[in-house]
Amino acid sequence: MYGPSQRRPQKRWVLSRDGMIPKERDLMNDVVLTGDRPTGPLHLGHYFGSLANRVRLQDLHPMYVLIADYQVITDRDLPGEIRRHTMELLLDYLAIGIDPAKVTIFQHSAIPELNQLLLPFLSLVSVAELGRNPTVKDEIAHSSQAAVSGLMFTYPVHQAADILFCKGTLVPVGKDQLPHLEVARLVARRFNDRYGEVFPLPKAMMGAQPMLKGLDGGKMSKSRGNAIALSATEDKTALLIRKARTDAERLITFEEERRPEVANLLTLAGLCLGRPPAELAEEIGDGGAATLKRVATEAVNEFLRPIRRRRAELTEGDARRILAEGNERARERAVRTLEEVRAAMGF
Repeated sequence: MYGPSQRRPQKRWVLSRDGMIPKERDLMNDVVLTGDRPTGPLHLGHYFGSLANRVRLQDLHPMYVLIADYQVITDRDLPGEIRRHTMELLLDYLAIGIDPAKVTIFQHSAIPELNQLLLPFLSLVSVAELGRNPTVKDEIAHSSQAAVSGLMFTYPVHQAADILFCKGTLVPVGKDQLPHLEVARLVARRFNDRYGEVFPLPKAMMGAQPMLKGLDGGKMSKSRGNAIALSATEDKTALLIRKARTDAERLITFEEERRPEVANLLTLAGLCLGRPPAELAEEIGDGGAATLKRVATEAVNEFLRPIRRRRAELTEGDARRILAEGNERARERAVRTLEEVRAAMGF
């Protein structure tokens, strides 16, 4: 994945809540669950925020990667081009180096047994507890729906089913997703207390990678048009960076608080080159915003070149076959878990 001049971005993962920084050899028996909603193309923020670590983790642990197509309708009235987005998401996964021989890639809608777990899990959580979830409150505030659906309130319990169906124990998350993981831990603990030991308690893995902002200075988002998609062409990438916000000062310096837009471009270029952004700033010096954008464009295009090449080699037929195989493996796991749940509950 990385060319001769590129270094793998360093990212430290720590377990939340338990107050420990684990050694990787102590986590070899863990199962990782991660995934994305198919709402549009993955971008560099996704790559440096989580995707690069999935590639690393797939060599250390069994891993399930979920294409959460059912969850697209939690905060929107229509799912959009769900089939196309699912295929595009899968092609992005394969292009960045996720190996279907090591990882089970699957989609919500193909695993009915996983979704059946939602019913017994909902019986373990009160309406008040669902309403207090801070992430749900935030997602409701930013929802594009005319009215909040019941699915939005059950979203954290559905995520608990995603994690627990495969006995997931390590879940890479951002800080904003910790309340959802706490719901999964709560569901597992209450099920075990009520019906007997079936589920392990999942743990959060939190990244310390610098957060990339969008090219307009706001939050990087698929829907805001301020991100560089992994599938973007070289010309599209150059255009996006050329339009990125900077400031009027000619001397380029890395000052995150005082010059956030300039710092963001330096961070982006530094991540792609595997170099400290402050070092790049010193090299650019008084070259101004034009030189900064040229350096960032060259760095991003060089970084994405092998990803684009691998993506071009893949066909939709390859993607459909891989997804079908992953769905089959995930469903076998879900069937076993659902049978355990039914037996424990006395059905």
